Amino acid sequence: MKAVRAHDRDAAVDSLVVEETPYPYAGEGDVIVRVRAACFTPDELAWPATWVDRGGRDRAPVIPGHELSGEVAEVAVGTTGLSVGQRVVGLTDWNRDGTLAEYTAVEARNLAPLPAGIDHVQAAALPMPGLTAWQGLFIHGRLEAGQSVLVHGAGGGVGMAATQLARDAGARVLGTGREGSRDRVLELGAEVFVDLGQPAWEEAVGRVDLVFDAIGGEVLDRSAAVLRPGGTLVTIAQPPTVQPEDGRAMYFIVEPNRDHLLGIIGRHREGRLRPLVGAVHPLDRAPEAFRAKKGTVGKAVIQVA
Repeated sequence: MKAVRAHDRDAAVDSLVVEETPYPYAGEGDVIVRVRAACFTPDELAWPATWVDRGGRDRAPVIPGHELSGEVAEVAVGTTGLSVGQRVVGLTDWNRDGTLAEYTAVEARNLAPLPAGIDHVQAAALPMPGLTAWQGLFIHGRLEAGQSVLVHGAGGGVGMAATQLARDAGARVLGTGREGSRDRVLELGAEVFVDLGQPAWEEAVGRVDLVFDAIGGEVLDRSAAVLRPGGTLVTIAQPPTVQPEDGRAMYFIVEPNRDHLLGIIGRHREGRLRPLVGAVHPLDRAPEAFRAKKGTVGKAVIQVA
């Protein structure tokens, strides 16, 4: 089959090539998915987990990408819950070959059925930002209706998913980012947009119950001060170095979860959540898409088949 592979950990993106690779092996609990569309995270070739298996052993060359939409091509012995020909969407784990390939082996528990009528390109752009936002807001942030949430980086893929999900849950949403994303953030449900370019952006925010941070750095450090007593700061950027006086702060990494994914797909089907899709590329141009992605708007999607 054809796939994108990175051969050199030090060269990372510069070592990406499209080439013929062995057909994947499906172990117990796995299915083989014929990939229709896939997505990647621009810095995933810098993740230590990308280059080792679950036992810590080197596994180069590696196939990147963790988000996919497609159809089940094979079901391994001992695997239940999915059938050949079924449309699926999912987020794969970090220590196995990924989704920028014609076929990939995925743990069945990391996939959710994809209803007919949902486009594969749209579906592939949902798992990473959708699951990250869902888990940050509702699992770690414990967001409830009537509360207020400040979303840092609301104009990005994860931030836009968080804005929509929080608004849909009945929360008051304040979004931050660059001035150019103001209209997009407000359109998707934020009540207030705050330009982080202004020196005292905290004054425009006031006090909130939850901060969802996708930026890190100084923005993260200054965010502890805008929490109400008992509030929560959740970040996906880096472990927080400043703790709120009367609250909690935490860093997390998204995990595949079928139940969460079903909630995300359901909201998308009902028009309550839409992904931010950027450029769509064929598989042969995936290395160029990797090199061009940083700083561009929207999730880059690789249309495989």
